Amino acid sequence: MAMTKTITVRHALIEDLDQMLEIINKYAQQGLMLPRTKLSVCENLQCFLVAHDGESVVGVAGLHILWEDLSEIRSLAIAENTKGLGIGKQLVEALVEHSKRLGIRRVLSLTYQKEFFEKCGFTVVAKEGLPQKVWKDCINCSKLPVCDEIAMIREAF
Repeated sequence: MAMTKTITVRHALIEDLDQMLEIINKYAQQGLMLPRTKLSVCENLQCFLVAHDGESVVGVAGLHILWEDLSEIRSLAIAENTKGLGIGKQLVEALVEHSKRLGIRRVLSLTYQKEFFEKCGFTVVAKEGLPQKVWKDCINCSKLPVCDEIAMIREAF
């Protein structure tokens, strides 16, 4: 009988950095998310959670505070060999709870994974209705003139 590993979600540690970048940037190379630099992840390490199987990082996601009533889930990525195990949902729920603890009532995701986020309780909203503060990172994105990501929001409380 095969043993299944227990997945734990915890705050990222500096020792997780290279594995986090490997997972994130694999999806970025496919055009499914924005790439992250080592410096960017280091500077924001305190904002990231990882899913860990006891041996390695199998998922990563960050929570970025955009405004007093809005946070954003960023860089949600799951290792290919662990997709379909509910790790993404675990990370999303942990970040929504974190946003709630911070007193931030809405959580945003700019995504291509509409069905996944709908299953996590998010609803589609018009990007044009989001505060300009949301778009501060977009200025450096190659997709800026024709952004095809879907904006979705969930109320944390």
